Amino acid sequence: MESILNRYIAQFFILSFFFSFLYSNTSAQQISFNGYFTDQTMRIDYFHIGDAASELVTIDQVYQYGTWAGSVKNLIDEFNNGAYYYKIYDLSTGKLIFSKGFDSYFKEYQTSDAASKGIKRTYHESAIIPFPKVKIRFVLEKRDRMNILNEVFSSEIDPADLYIIKDSVKDNAVKVFESHMGGEPHTSLDVVILGDGYTVDEENKFQKDLKRYTDLFVAQEPFKSGRDKINIYGLFKPSEESGIDEPGANIYKSTVLGTRFYALGSERYVLTEDNRAMRDLAAHAPYDAIYIMCNSDRYGGGGIYNFYCTFSSDNQFSPYIFLHEFGHSFGGLADEYYTSDVAYNEFYPAGQEPVEPNITRLLDKDNLKWKKLITPGTEIPTPWEKENYDKRDYAWQKERREMNKNIAELKRNRAAQSEIDKAQNEYNIKDKTHSEEVDKYLMNSKYWNKTGAFEGAGYSAKGMYRSMLDCLMFSKGTKPFCKVCEDHVAKVIRYYTQ
Repeated sequence: MESILNRYIAQFFILSFFFSFLYSNTSAQQISFNGYFTDQTMRIDYFHIGDAASELVTIDQVYQYGTWAGSVKNLIDEFNNGAYYYKIYDLSTGKLIFSKGFDSYFKEYQTSDAASKGIKRTYHESAIIPFPKVKIRFVLEKRDRMNILNEVFSSEIDPADLYIIKDSVKDNAVKVFESHMGGEPHTSLDVVILGDGYTVDEENKFQKDLKRYTDLFVAQEPFKSGRDKINIYGLFKPSEESGIDEPGANIYKSTVLGTRFYALGSERYVLTEDNRAMRDLAAHAPYDAIYIMCNSDRYGGGGIYNFYCTFSSDNQFSPYIFLHEFGHSFGGLADEYYTSDVAYNEFYPAGQEPVEPNITRLLDKDNLKWKKLITPGTEIPTPWEKENYDKRDYAWQKERREMNKNIAELKRNRAAQSEIDKAQNEYNIKDKTHSEEVDKYLMNSKYWNKTGAFEGAGYSAKGMYRSMLDCLMFSKGTKPFCKVCEDHVAKVIRYYTQ
């Protein structure tokens, strides 16, 4: 039985290598930007509908506006990351002229309990591409359980169509702040930071928060090394109310982007379902990546690959959230932690190697994704003090759940603010103390700062591995990306800035 399994695994990796080789050699052909595109943006909005076992896609609207923010050289995405790809083909020749991998809110919903019960939901999504000169075929592809991409939707789009909406995103209520400018859009990484839950009287706070996080961004590697090729814009549109939704505490605010805690039932997960409002605001500047800065002091955020990320502005761990969530949305990095509660069921199916570059099932330990970065002499898999770490961290996760539940209940019952503040301060102190204890514990390991394959990653305590003991994608606090994550993010920066 073991020999059959080994043979199967070997065949799987041979096939994966073959298709990867074929894909890279086919897509590496240089696409003439000027031959197929104009220097403007096309936004294809569509609805993604379904449950765990079904999905339907239908086009909503198509837009034309602004300058194309992306590279005019790198038009084919060869990172082989994300649950989906959108691909653009020249309709007359069938040639692939643009592609991009991504994840989606809909895909995350598909792994939820509600979706598994057959409850269908609708999500709004967008594909952002350079504006084509010729008729195109817009294709959505999705990975199956073998990580092979299969077409799930296709539609022809004519750039001369009279119903394409042009220059509709202009909004006089929006203010654009150039927070850090490195160069022209085609050879720079263009990041927009959208404010949500900032009232007209909090514009000054938005600007201060924008500067604070801009400075943090360009001081962190690998962004620091490429800061001369990074543009960061702050986009401010006032919300009617300050703060964002906290459904668990029965708190709802009228905001521009509709961000909220408790996404998919997780109290710390912050997302918005108003994709159209987000895209309309983001369109006021050229962008490759979107941040949503939520005016809140609660711990929370979220990040979806090549979609957007969120973070709360005023929590003690907000700097960590800011960088961690961008690791998801920009770099396509996986979560490396595994003790916290998440809203997903079997996010990484058994027997399937994750496409994310920073975690692995170790199906072939002699050919790790990060083989070139392994510290010489390090055992694979790499032993570490996991049992004691798990015992302490699971105990803390249980305690933090109860404390957060109590805080939400106090807010729901409209307790005195002093009582809420007391409970919140107690939680903050314990959360900070635990984070510092985790750092100290991991730093005392003999394998600290070494690259290997450490069990525990991707929401799984067993059978999933990360490359280093600690990383921005593993635990909270002021820290760098691990070597594998930093190396990959640097590659993505180069993709946008060449």
